[in-house]
Amino acid sequence: MLSVEAVTKRYEGQERPAVADVSFSVAPGEFVALMGPSGCGKSTLLHLCGAMDRPDAGRILLGETDLARLDDDTLTRVRRDRVGFVFQFFNLLPTLTLVENVALPLLLAGTSPTEATSRARALGDRVGLSARLDAYPAQVSGGEMQRAAIARAIIHAPALLVADEPTGNLDSGNGSRVLALLQELNASLGLTILLATHAPDIAAAAHRTLQMRDGVFVAA
Repeated sequence: MLSVEAVTKRYEGQERPAVADVSFSVAPGEFVALMGPSGCGKSTLLHLCGAMDRPDAGRILLGETDLARLDDDTLTRVRRDRVGFVFQFFNLLPTLTLVENVALPLLLAGTSPTEATSRARALGDRVGLSARLDAYPAQVSGGEMQRAAIARAIIHAPALLVADEPTGNLDSGNGSRVLALLQELNASLGLTILLATHAPDIAAAAHRTLQMRDGVFVAA
């Protein structure tokens, strides 16, 4: 599903690369955690794998597609069609209801409003939001917002879901429920997940953990 080959990313003004000659792979249906302290390079690596940034060296293959060789327009289509994103701070549009937020990727891809809304409601029910779908983000809890963000991220059946500290802005109860939802979607849908976290208990939910420090993988 995903193959990262000798990838390096350096930002201007940094003494060392954010990611330095990193290689790993993720199999279809696998749930992999990138774990390490803040500033270790895990978010940078996640963004590279999600086609949100380009490496300075190396290759990133999503299936047979080399992300580093794509032009900007094609890279944008890959992000839209083949990758789902979940972030720490939800990033829901405040002027849209939860169901409208969930449906948005389908609408942007040209799906009819009727079909997009129907699919969004069905997925919203699946993630436990059936009674809250017509509410606005400001009217629901953080856990409900994150469940809506997860539904929005997977409604277009992406090849890869990247999740950057998805429980980092939640209390422990809501964090546990969001993590359980990711595990259930991985198991039932075969959803491939690459998750970044600094918390050992979150990483323990994955099939495999890769420990990062100073831009490289280290022994656990």
